[in-house]
Amino acid sequence: MGEILDIVGALLLCAGAFFTLAAAVGILRFPDVLTRMHAATKPQVFGLLLALLGVMVSLRTWHATALCLLVMAFQVATAPSAGHMVGRTAYRTGQWDEEHAEVDELADDLAEAGFTHRLDDTGHVPGG
Repeated sequence: MGEILDIVGALLLCAGAFFTLAAAVGILRFPDVLTRMHAATKPQVFGLLLALLGVMVSLRTWHATALCLLVMAFQVATAPSAGHMVGRTAYRTGQWDEEHAEVDELADDLAEAGFTHRLDDTGHVPGG
């Protein structure tokens, strides 16, 4: 039974490495902040979760399992928040691809809150 679990653990580690590599390639290849943010959060978190599951299955100890579960919980809790903040900052500073966006629900909310998107002659936010 241990040999089968070792193989499953190795497969999970390889799958995690694949998704993490895909995230890294996405960060390098995608054209704007919002698409890079997507690559940095979704496949990276999934890759890490798979890799940690592989470690848990391979080691099969309580302390390794507890530590992996703790890392998983913190990663799942913090990655969406960090991605959200990066996305909001990119939007507010005009560093996103406005031409190719199909829906912009945030513009109405920000307009109601009094946010104005002012750019200077160089296309940057003044003071930013």
